[in-house]
Amino acid sequence: MNNQDTGEDFLYQWITLQNEEDADEGAKVTDDGEPKACGVCGDLARGYHFNALTCEGCKSFFRRVVKRSTQLHCPLLNNCTITKKSRRSCQACRFRKCQAIGMRGEMVMSEEQILERRIRIQEKKMRAAASQLSPRQEEMIQELLLGHRSTFDPTFSHFRGFRSLDRNTHQIIKSVIEPFDLTTYMIQDIIRFSKSFQAFRSLSMGDQITLLKGATFEIMQIRFNMVFNSKANNWKCGSLTYCLGDAVRAGFQPLLLEPLLKLHQTLRKLDLQEEEYVLIQAMSLFSPDRPGVLQHSVVDRIQESLALTLKTWIDCKRTDPEKHLLFPKVIACFTEMRTMTEEYSKQILQIKDLQPDTISPLIMEVVSKDG
Repeated sequence: MNNQDTGEDFLYQWITLQNEEDADEGAKVTDDGEPKACGVCGDLARGYHFNALTCEGCKSFFRRVVKRSTQLHCPLLNNCTITKKSRRSCQACRFRKCQAIGMRGEMVMSEEQILERRIRIQEKKMRAAASQLSPRQEEMIQELLLGHRSTFDPTFSHFRGFRSLDRNTHQIIKSVIEPFDLTTYMIQDIIRFSKSFQAFRSLSMGDQITLLKGATFEIMQIRFNMVFNSKANNWKCGSLTYCLGDAVRAGFQPLLLEPLLKLHQTLRKLDLQEEEYVLIQAMSLFSPDRPGVLQHSVVDRIQESLALTLKTWIDCKRTDPEKHLLFPKVIACFTEMRTMTEEYSKQILQIKDLQPDTISPLIMEVVSKDG
């Protein structure tokens, strides 16, 4: 079966690129009828972010730049005009304007800090209650397990024959193509996993696409970790075994592969249970700070509920003496994965330039950037 025509055409129709400008069209004034312009690009301002009135796009941009701590350089004269239409053209001038209107980098919290703060708030509310999973939390876990088990087969029995390409080609060509076949196969299952949740289906189509594009790499790594052999440093996918050498031959570079292997080793040492793995996948999916998310407060509440459920699960079900350290360690791994997503996308695009036939349209849709 060809990976560009899998019999599931809805995957390609459903994950379509969404334009940030179109998403904000029609929302040009605030509730009182007065327009509020972003101080950076002039787009509709959603509120005060990091000490300045900005749109969601510039808020997310500022957060990403601060978290990455990278040096930005203007290709021209450091005086580019930043508008809604031109804001993507020069990151350096856009960031400089963010600072000029008063946006403060010290106000940007890490994912770990944000989640920990929300958990502390919720714990205060629930301290009087017994430390046990609520019926709603039990129901949530069962829904996640059902969605996971119906879309993840650790034996990878359906992967063989996934691509109708003649496998009698040279072994080197096969070793390059097969990892990307596996990636496409995994992405399709992740989409089905996401769509199995009523909370996800209830979101706008634009937000569903945005959340999926942002979380696919992370969920894929969480799933691969379930078949990771930390002694041999390889991934046992049923009858197939993959190692870093396969990723190198496919074109990936050490800048991604070295921290990725370390992440898998660290995560595997936590000896997570299936329930914990599925909760982490869902937390990744419902990340409210993905650039372009419009139903921010809705997604934020869902992720907060998932994080609290994970912590309660650990408190209730784990018996080891150091169980109080597990949740912070999970969140640290969760945060570390977030830092790798951009490098993964960058390297995929580089491989696409060198080997255009190896990357499927579905992979390209996932790694393509919005706003």
